[in-house]
Amino acid sequence: MTVRNEWLQAMITITKPVLLHMADGTLKQAMPLYGSDLSGKERCTYLEALGRTVCGIAPWLELGGLSGEEKVLQEEFRELTRKAIIRAVDPEDPAALNFSEDHQPIVDAAFLAEGILRAPKELWDRFSAEEQAMICRAMEATRTRKPYPSNWLLFSAMIEALLHHAGVFWDPMRVDYAFRQLDQWYLGDGVYSDGAHYAWDYYNSFVIHPMLVDLSNEFIGTSPDWDEMIPAFNKRASRYAAHLERMIMPDGKYPVIGRSSAYRLGVFHGLAQCALLHMLPNGLCEASVRSAMTAALRNMLQYPITDENGWLRIGISGNQPGIGEGYISTGSLYLISFFFLPLGLSGESGFWTAPDEPFTQEKIWNGMDVGADHACN
Repeated sequence: MTVRNEWLQAMITITKPVLLHMADGTLKQAMPLYGSDLSGKERCTYLEALGRTVCGIAPWLELGGLSGEEKVLQEEFRELTRKAIIRAVDPEDPAALNFSEDHQPIVDAAFLAEGILRAPKELWDRFSAEEQAMICRAMEATRTRKPYPSNWLLFSAMIEALLHHAGVFWDPMRVDYAFRQLDQWYLGDGVYSDGAHYAWDYYNSFVIHPMLVDLSNEFIGTSPDWDEMIPAFNKRASRYAAHLERMIMPDGKYPVIGRSSAYRLGVFHGLAQCALLHMLPNGLCEASVRSAMTAALRNMLQYPITDENGWLRIGISGNQPGIGEGYISTGSLYLISFFFLPLGLSGESGFWTAPDEPFTQEKIWNGMDVGADHACN
């Protein structure tokens, strides 16, 4: 099995239960609820599962030029994903999901929006005008609540980004506020504070850098002020990707630090996105990133991360429910899907075809000489 097929099979195994059941209208019945505090989770966890799954697999759905078994599989998942999205946003469908109550849907409407923007041909253009209008109305329904003063500002901005792409009314203030506030929270060396006080966790990768980059790609050329900020956003994202690659040890393990650790390999969202968009920093080659991420994937897959029906369980190396905060439930865990963004690169791209190259920690702990690591502003 090639490394690409190894990644593909892992992504399919993890995400198929969500898409299959949502497309069939049975997600609410089939997906078990895991978590330490399940009060009210049934109103939000299903959109969490869908939005995060779509956000992670979207670049692969958008990829052209596939053939053979992977092409057949891609067509199946494209159809499942489109059907799942429309069932989620159709208020007349019994399987419709909640966009209008509680705060959590702001988060996962944004992840769904980001996924659609990552695959605009397959997950936007292929919908009818009526279906597109339903998606927009679902996004607009989140505006009745305000985001928290943290990375949540980016969720509101991402929802507006999809409305901007749709050509309907969108609120530039929500985007401007997110851009300017995150810029003020920048601490240096590729790291943002997630709000007024810094906490050591992976939210720079889970949300902050990837959403700033995707927002930048949607709004480039829209405002001279934003255009001035975008190069810095991209430079910082690239630097943080270097940090993430260095987190992976020779055996594929990585430091489990901070909240939302149960997202497992979702901690590498920022690295995965920089690989997908050819934004890796100088000195960090595609082959070494592939090697590092594959080591992390293989390490994770040696543990039983799903239940007997294929649904993710809370934990890192197996079922460890104590690792999950009160806001974590089954649907939350599908943020792991973000790890698989490089599958949106052609199988002929350098990421998949370049000769094997050891990654940074592998080089260091095997006695190889590597260059010094330098901070950036």
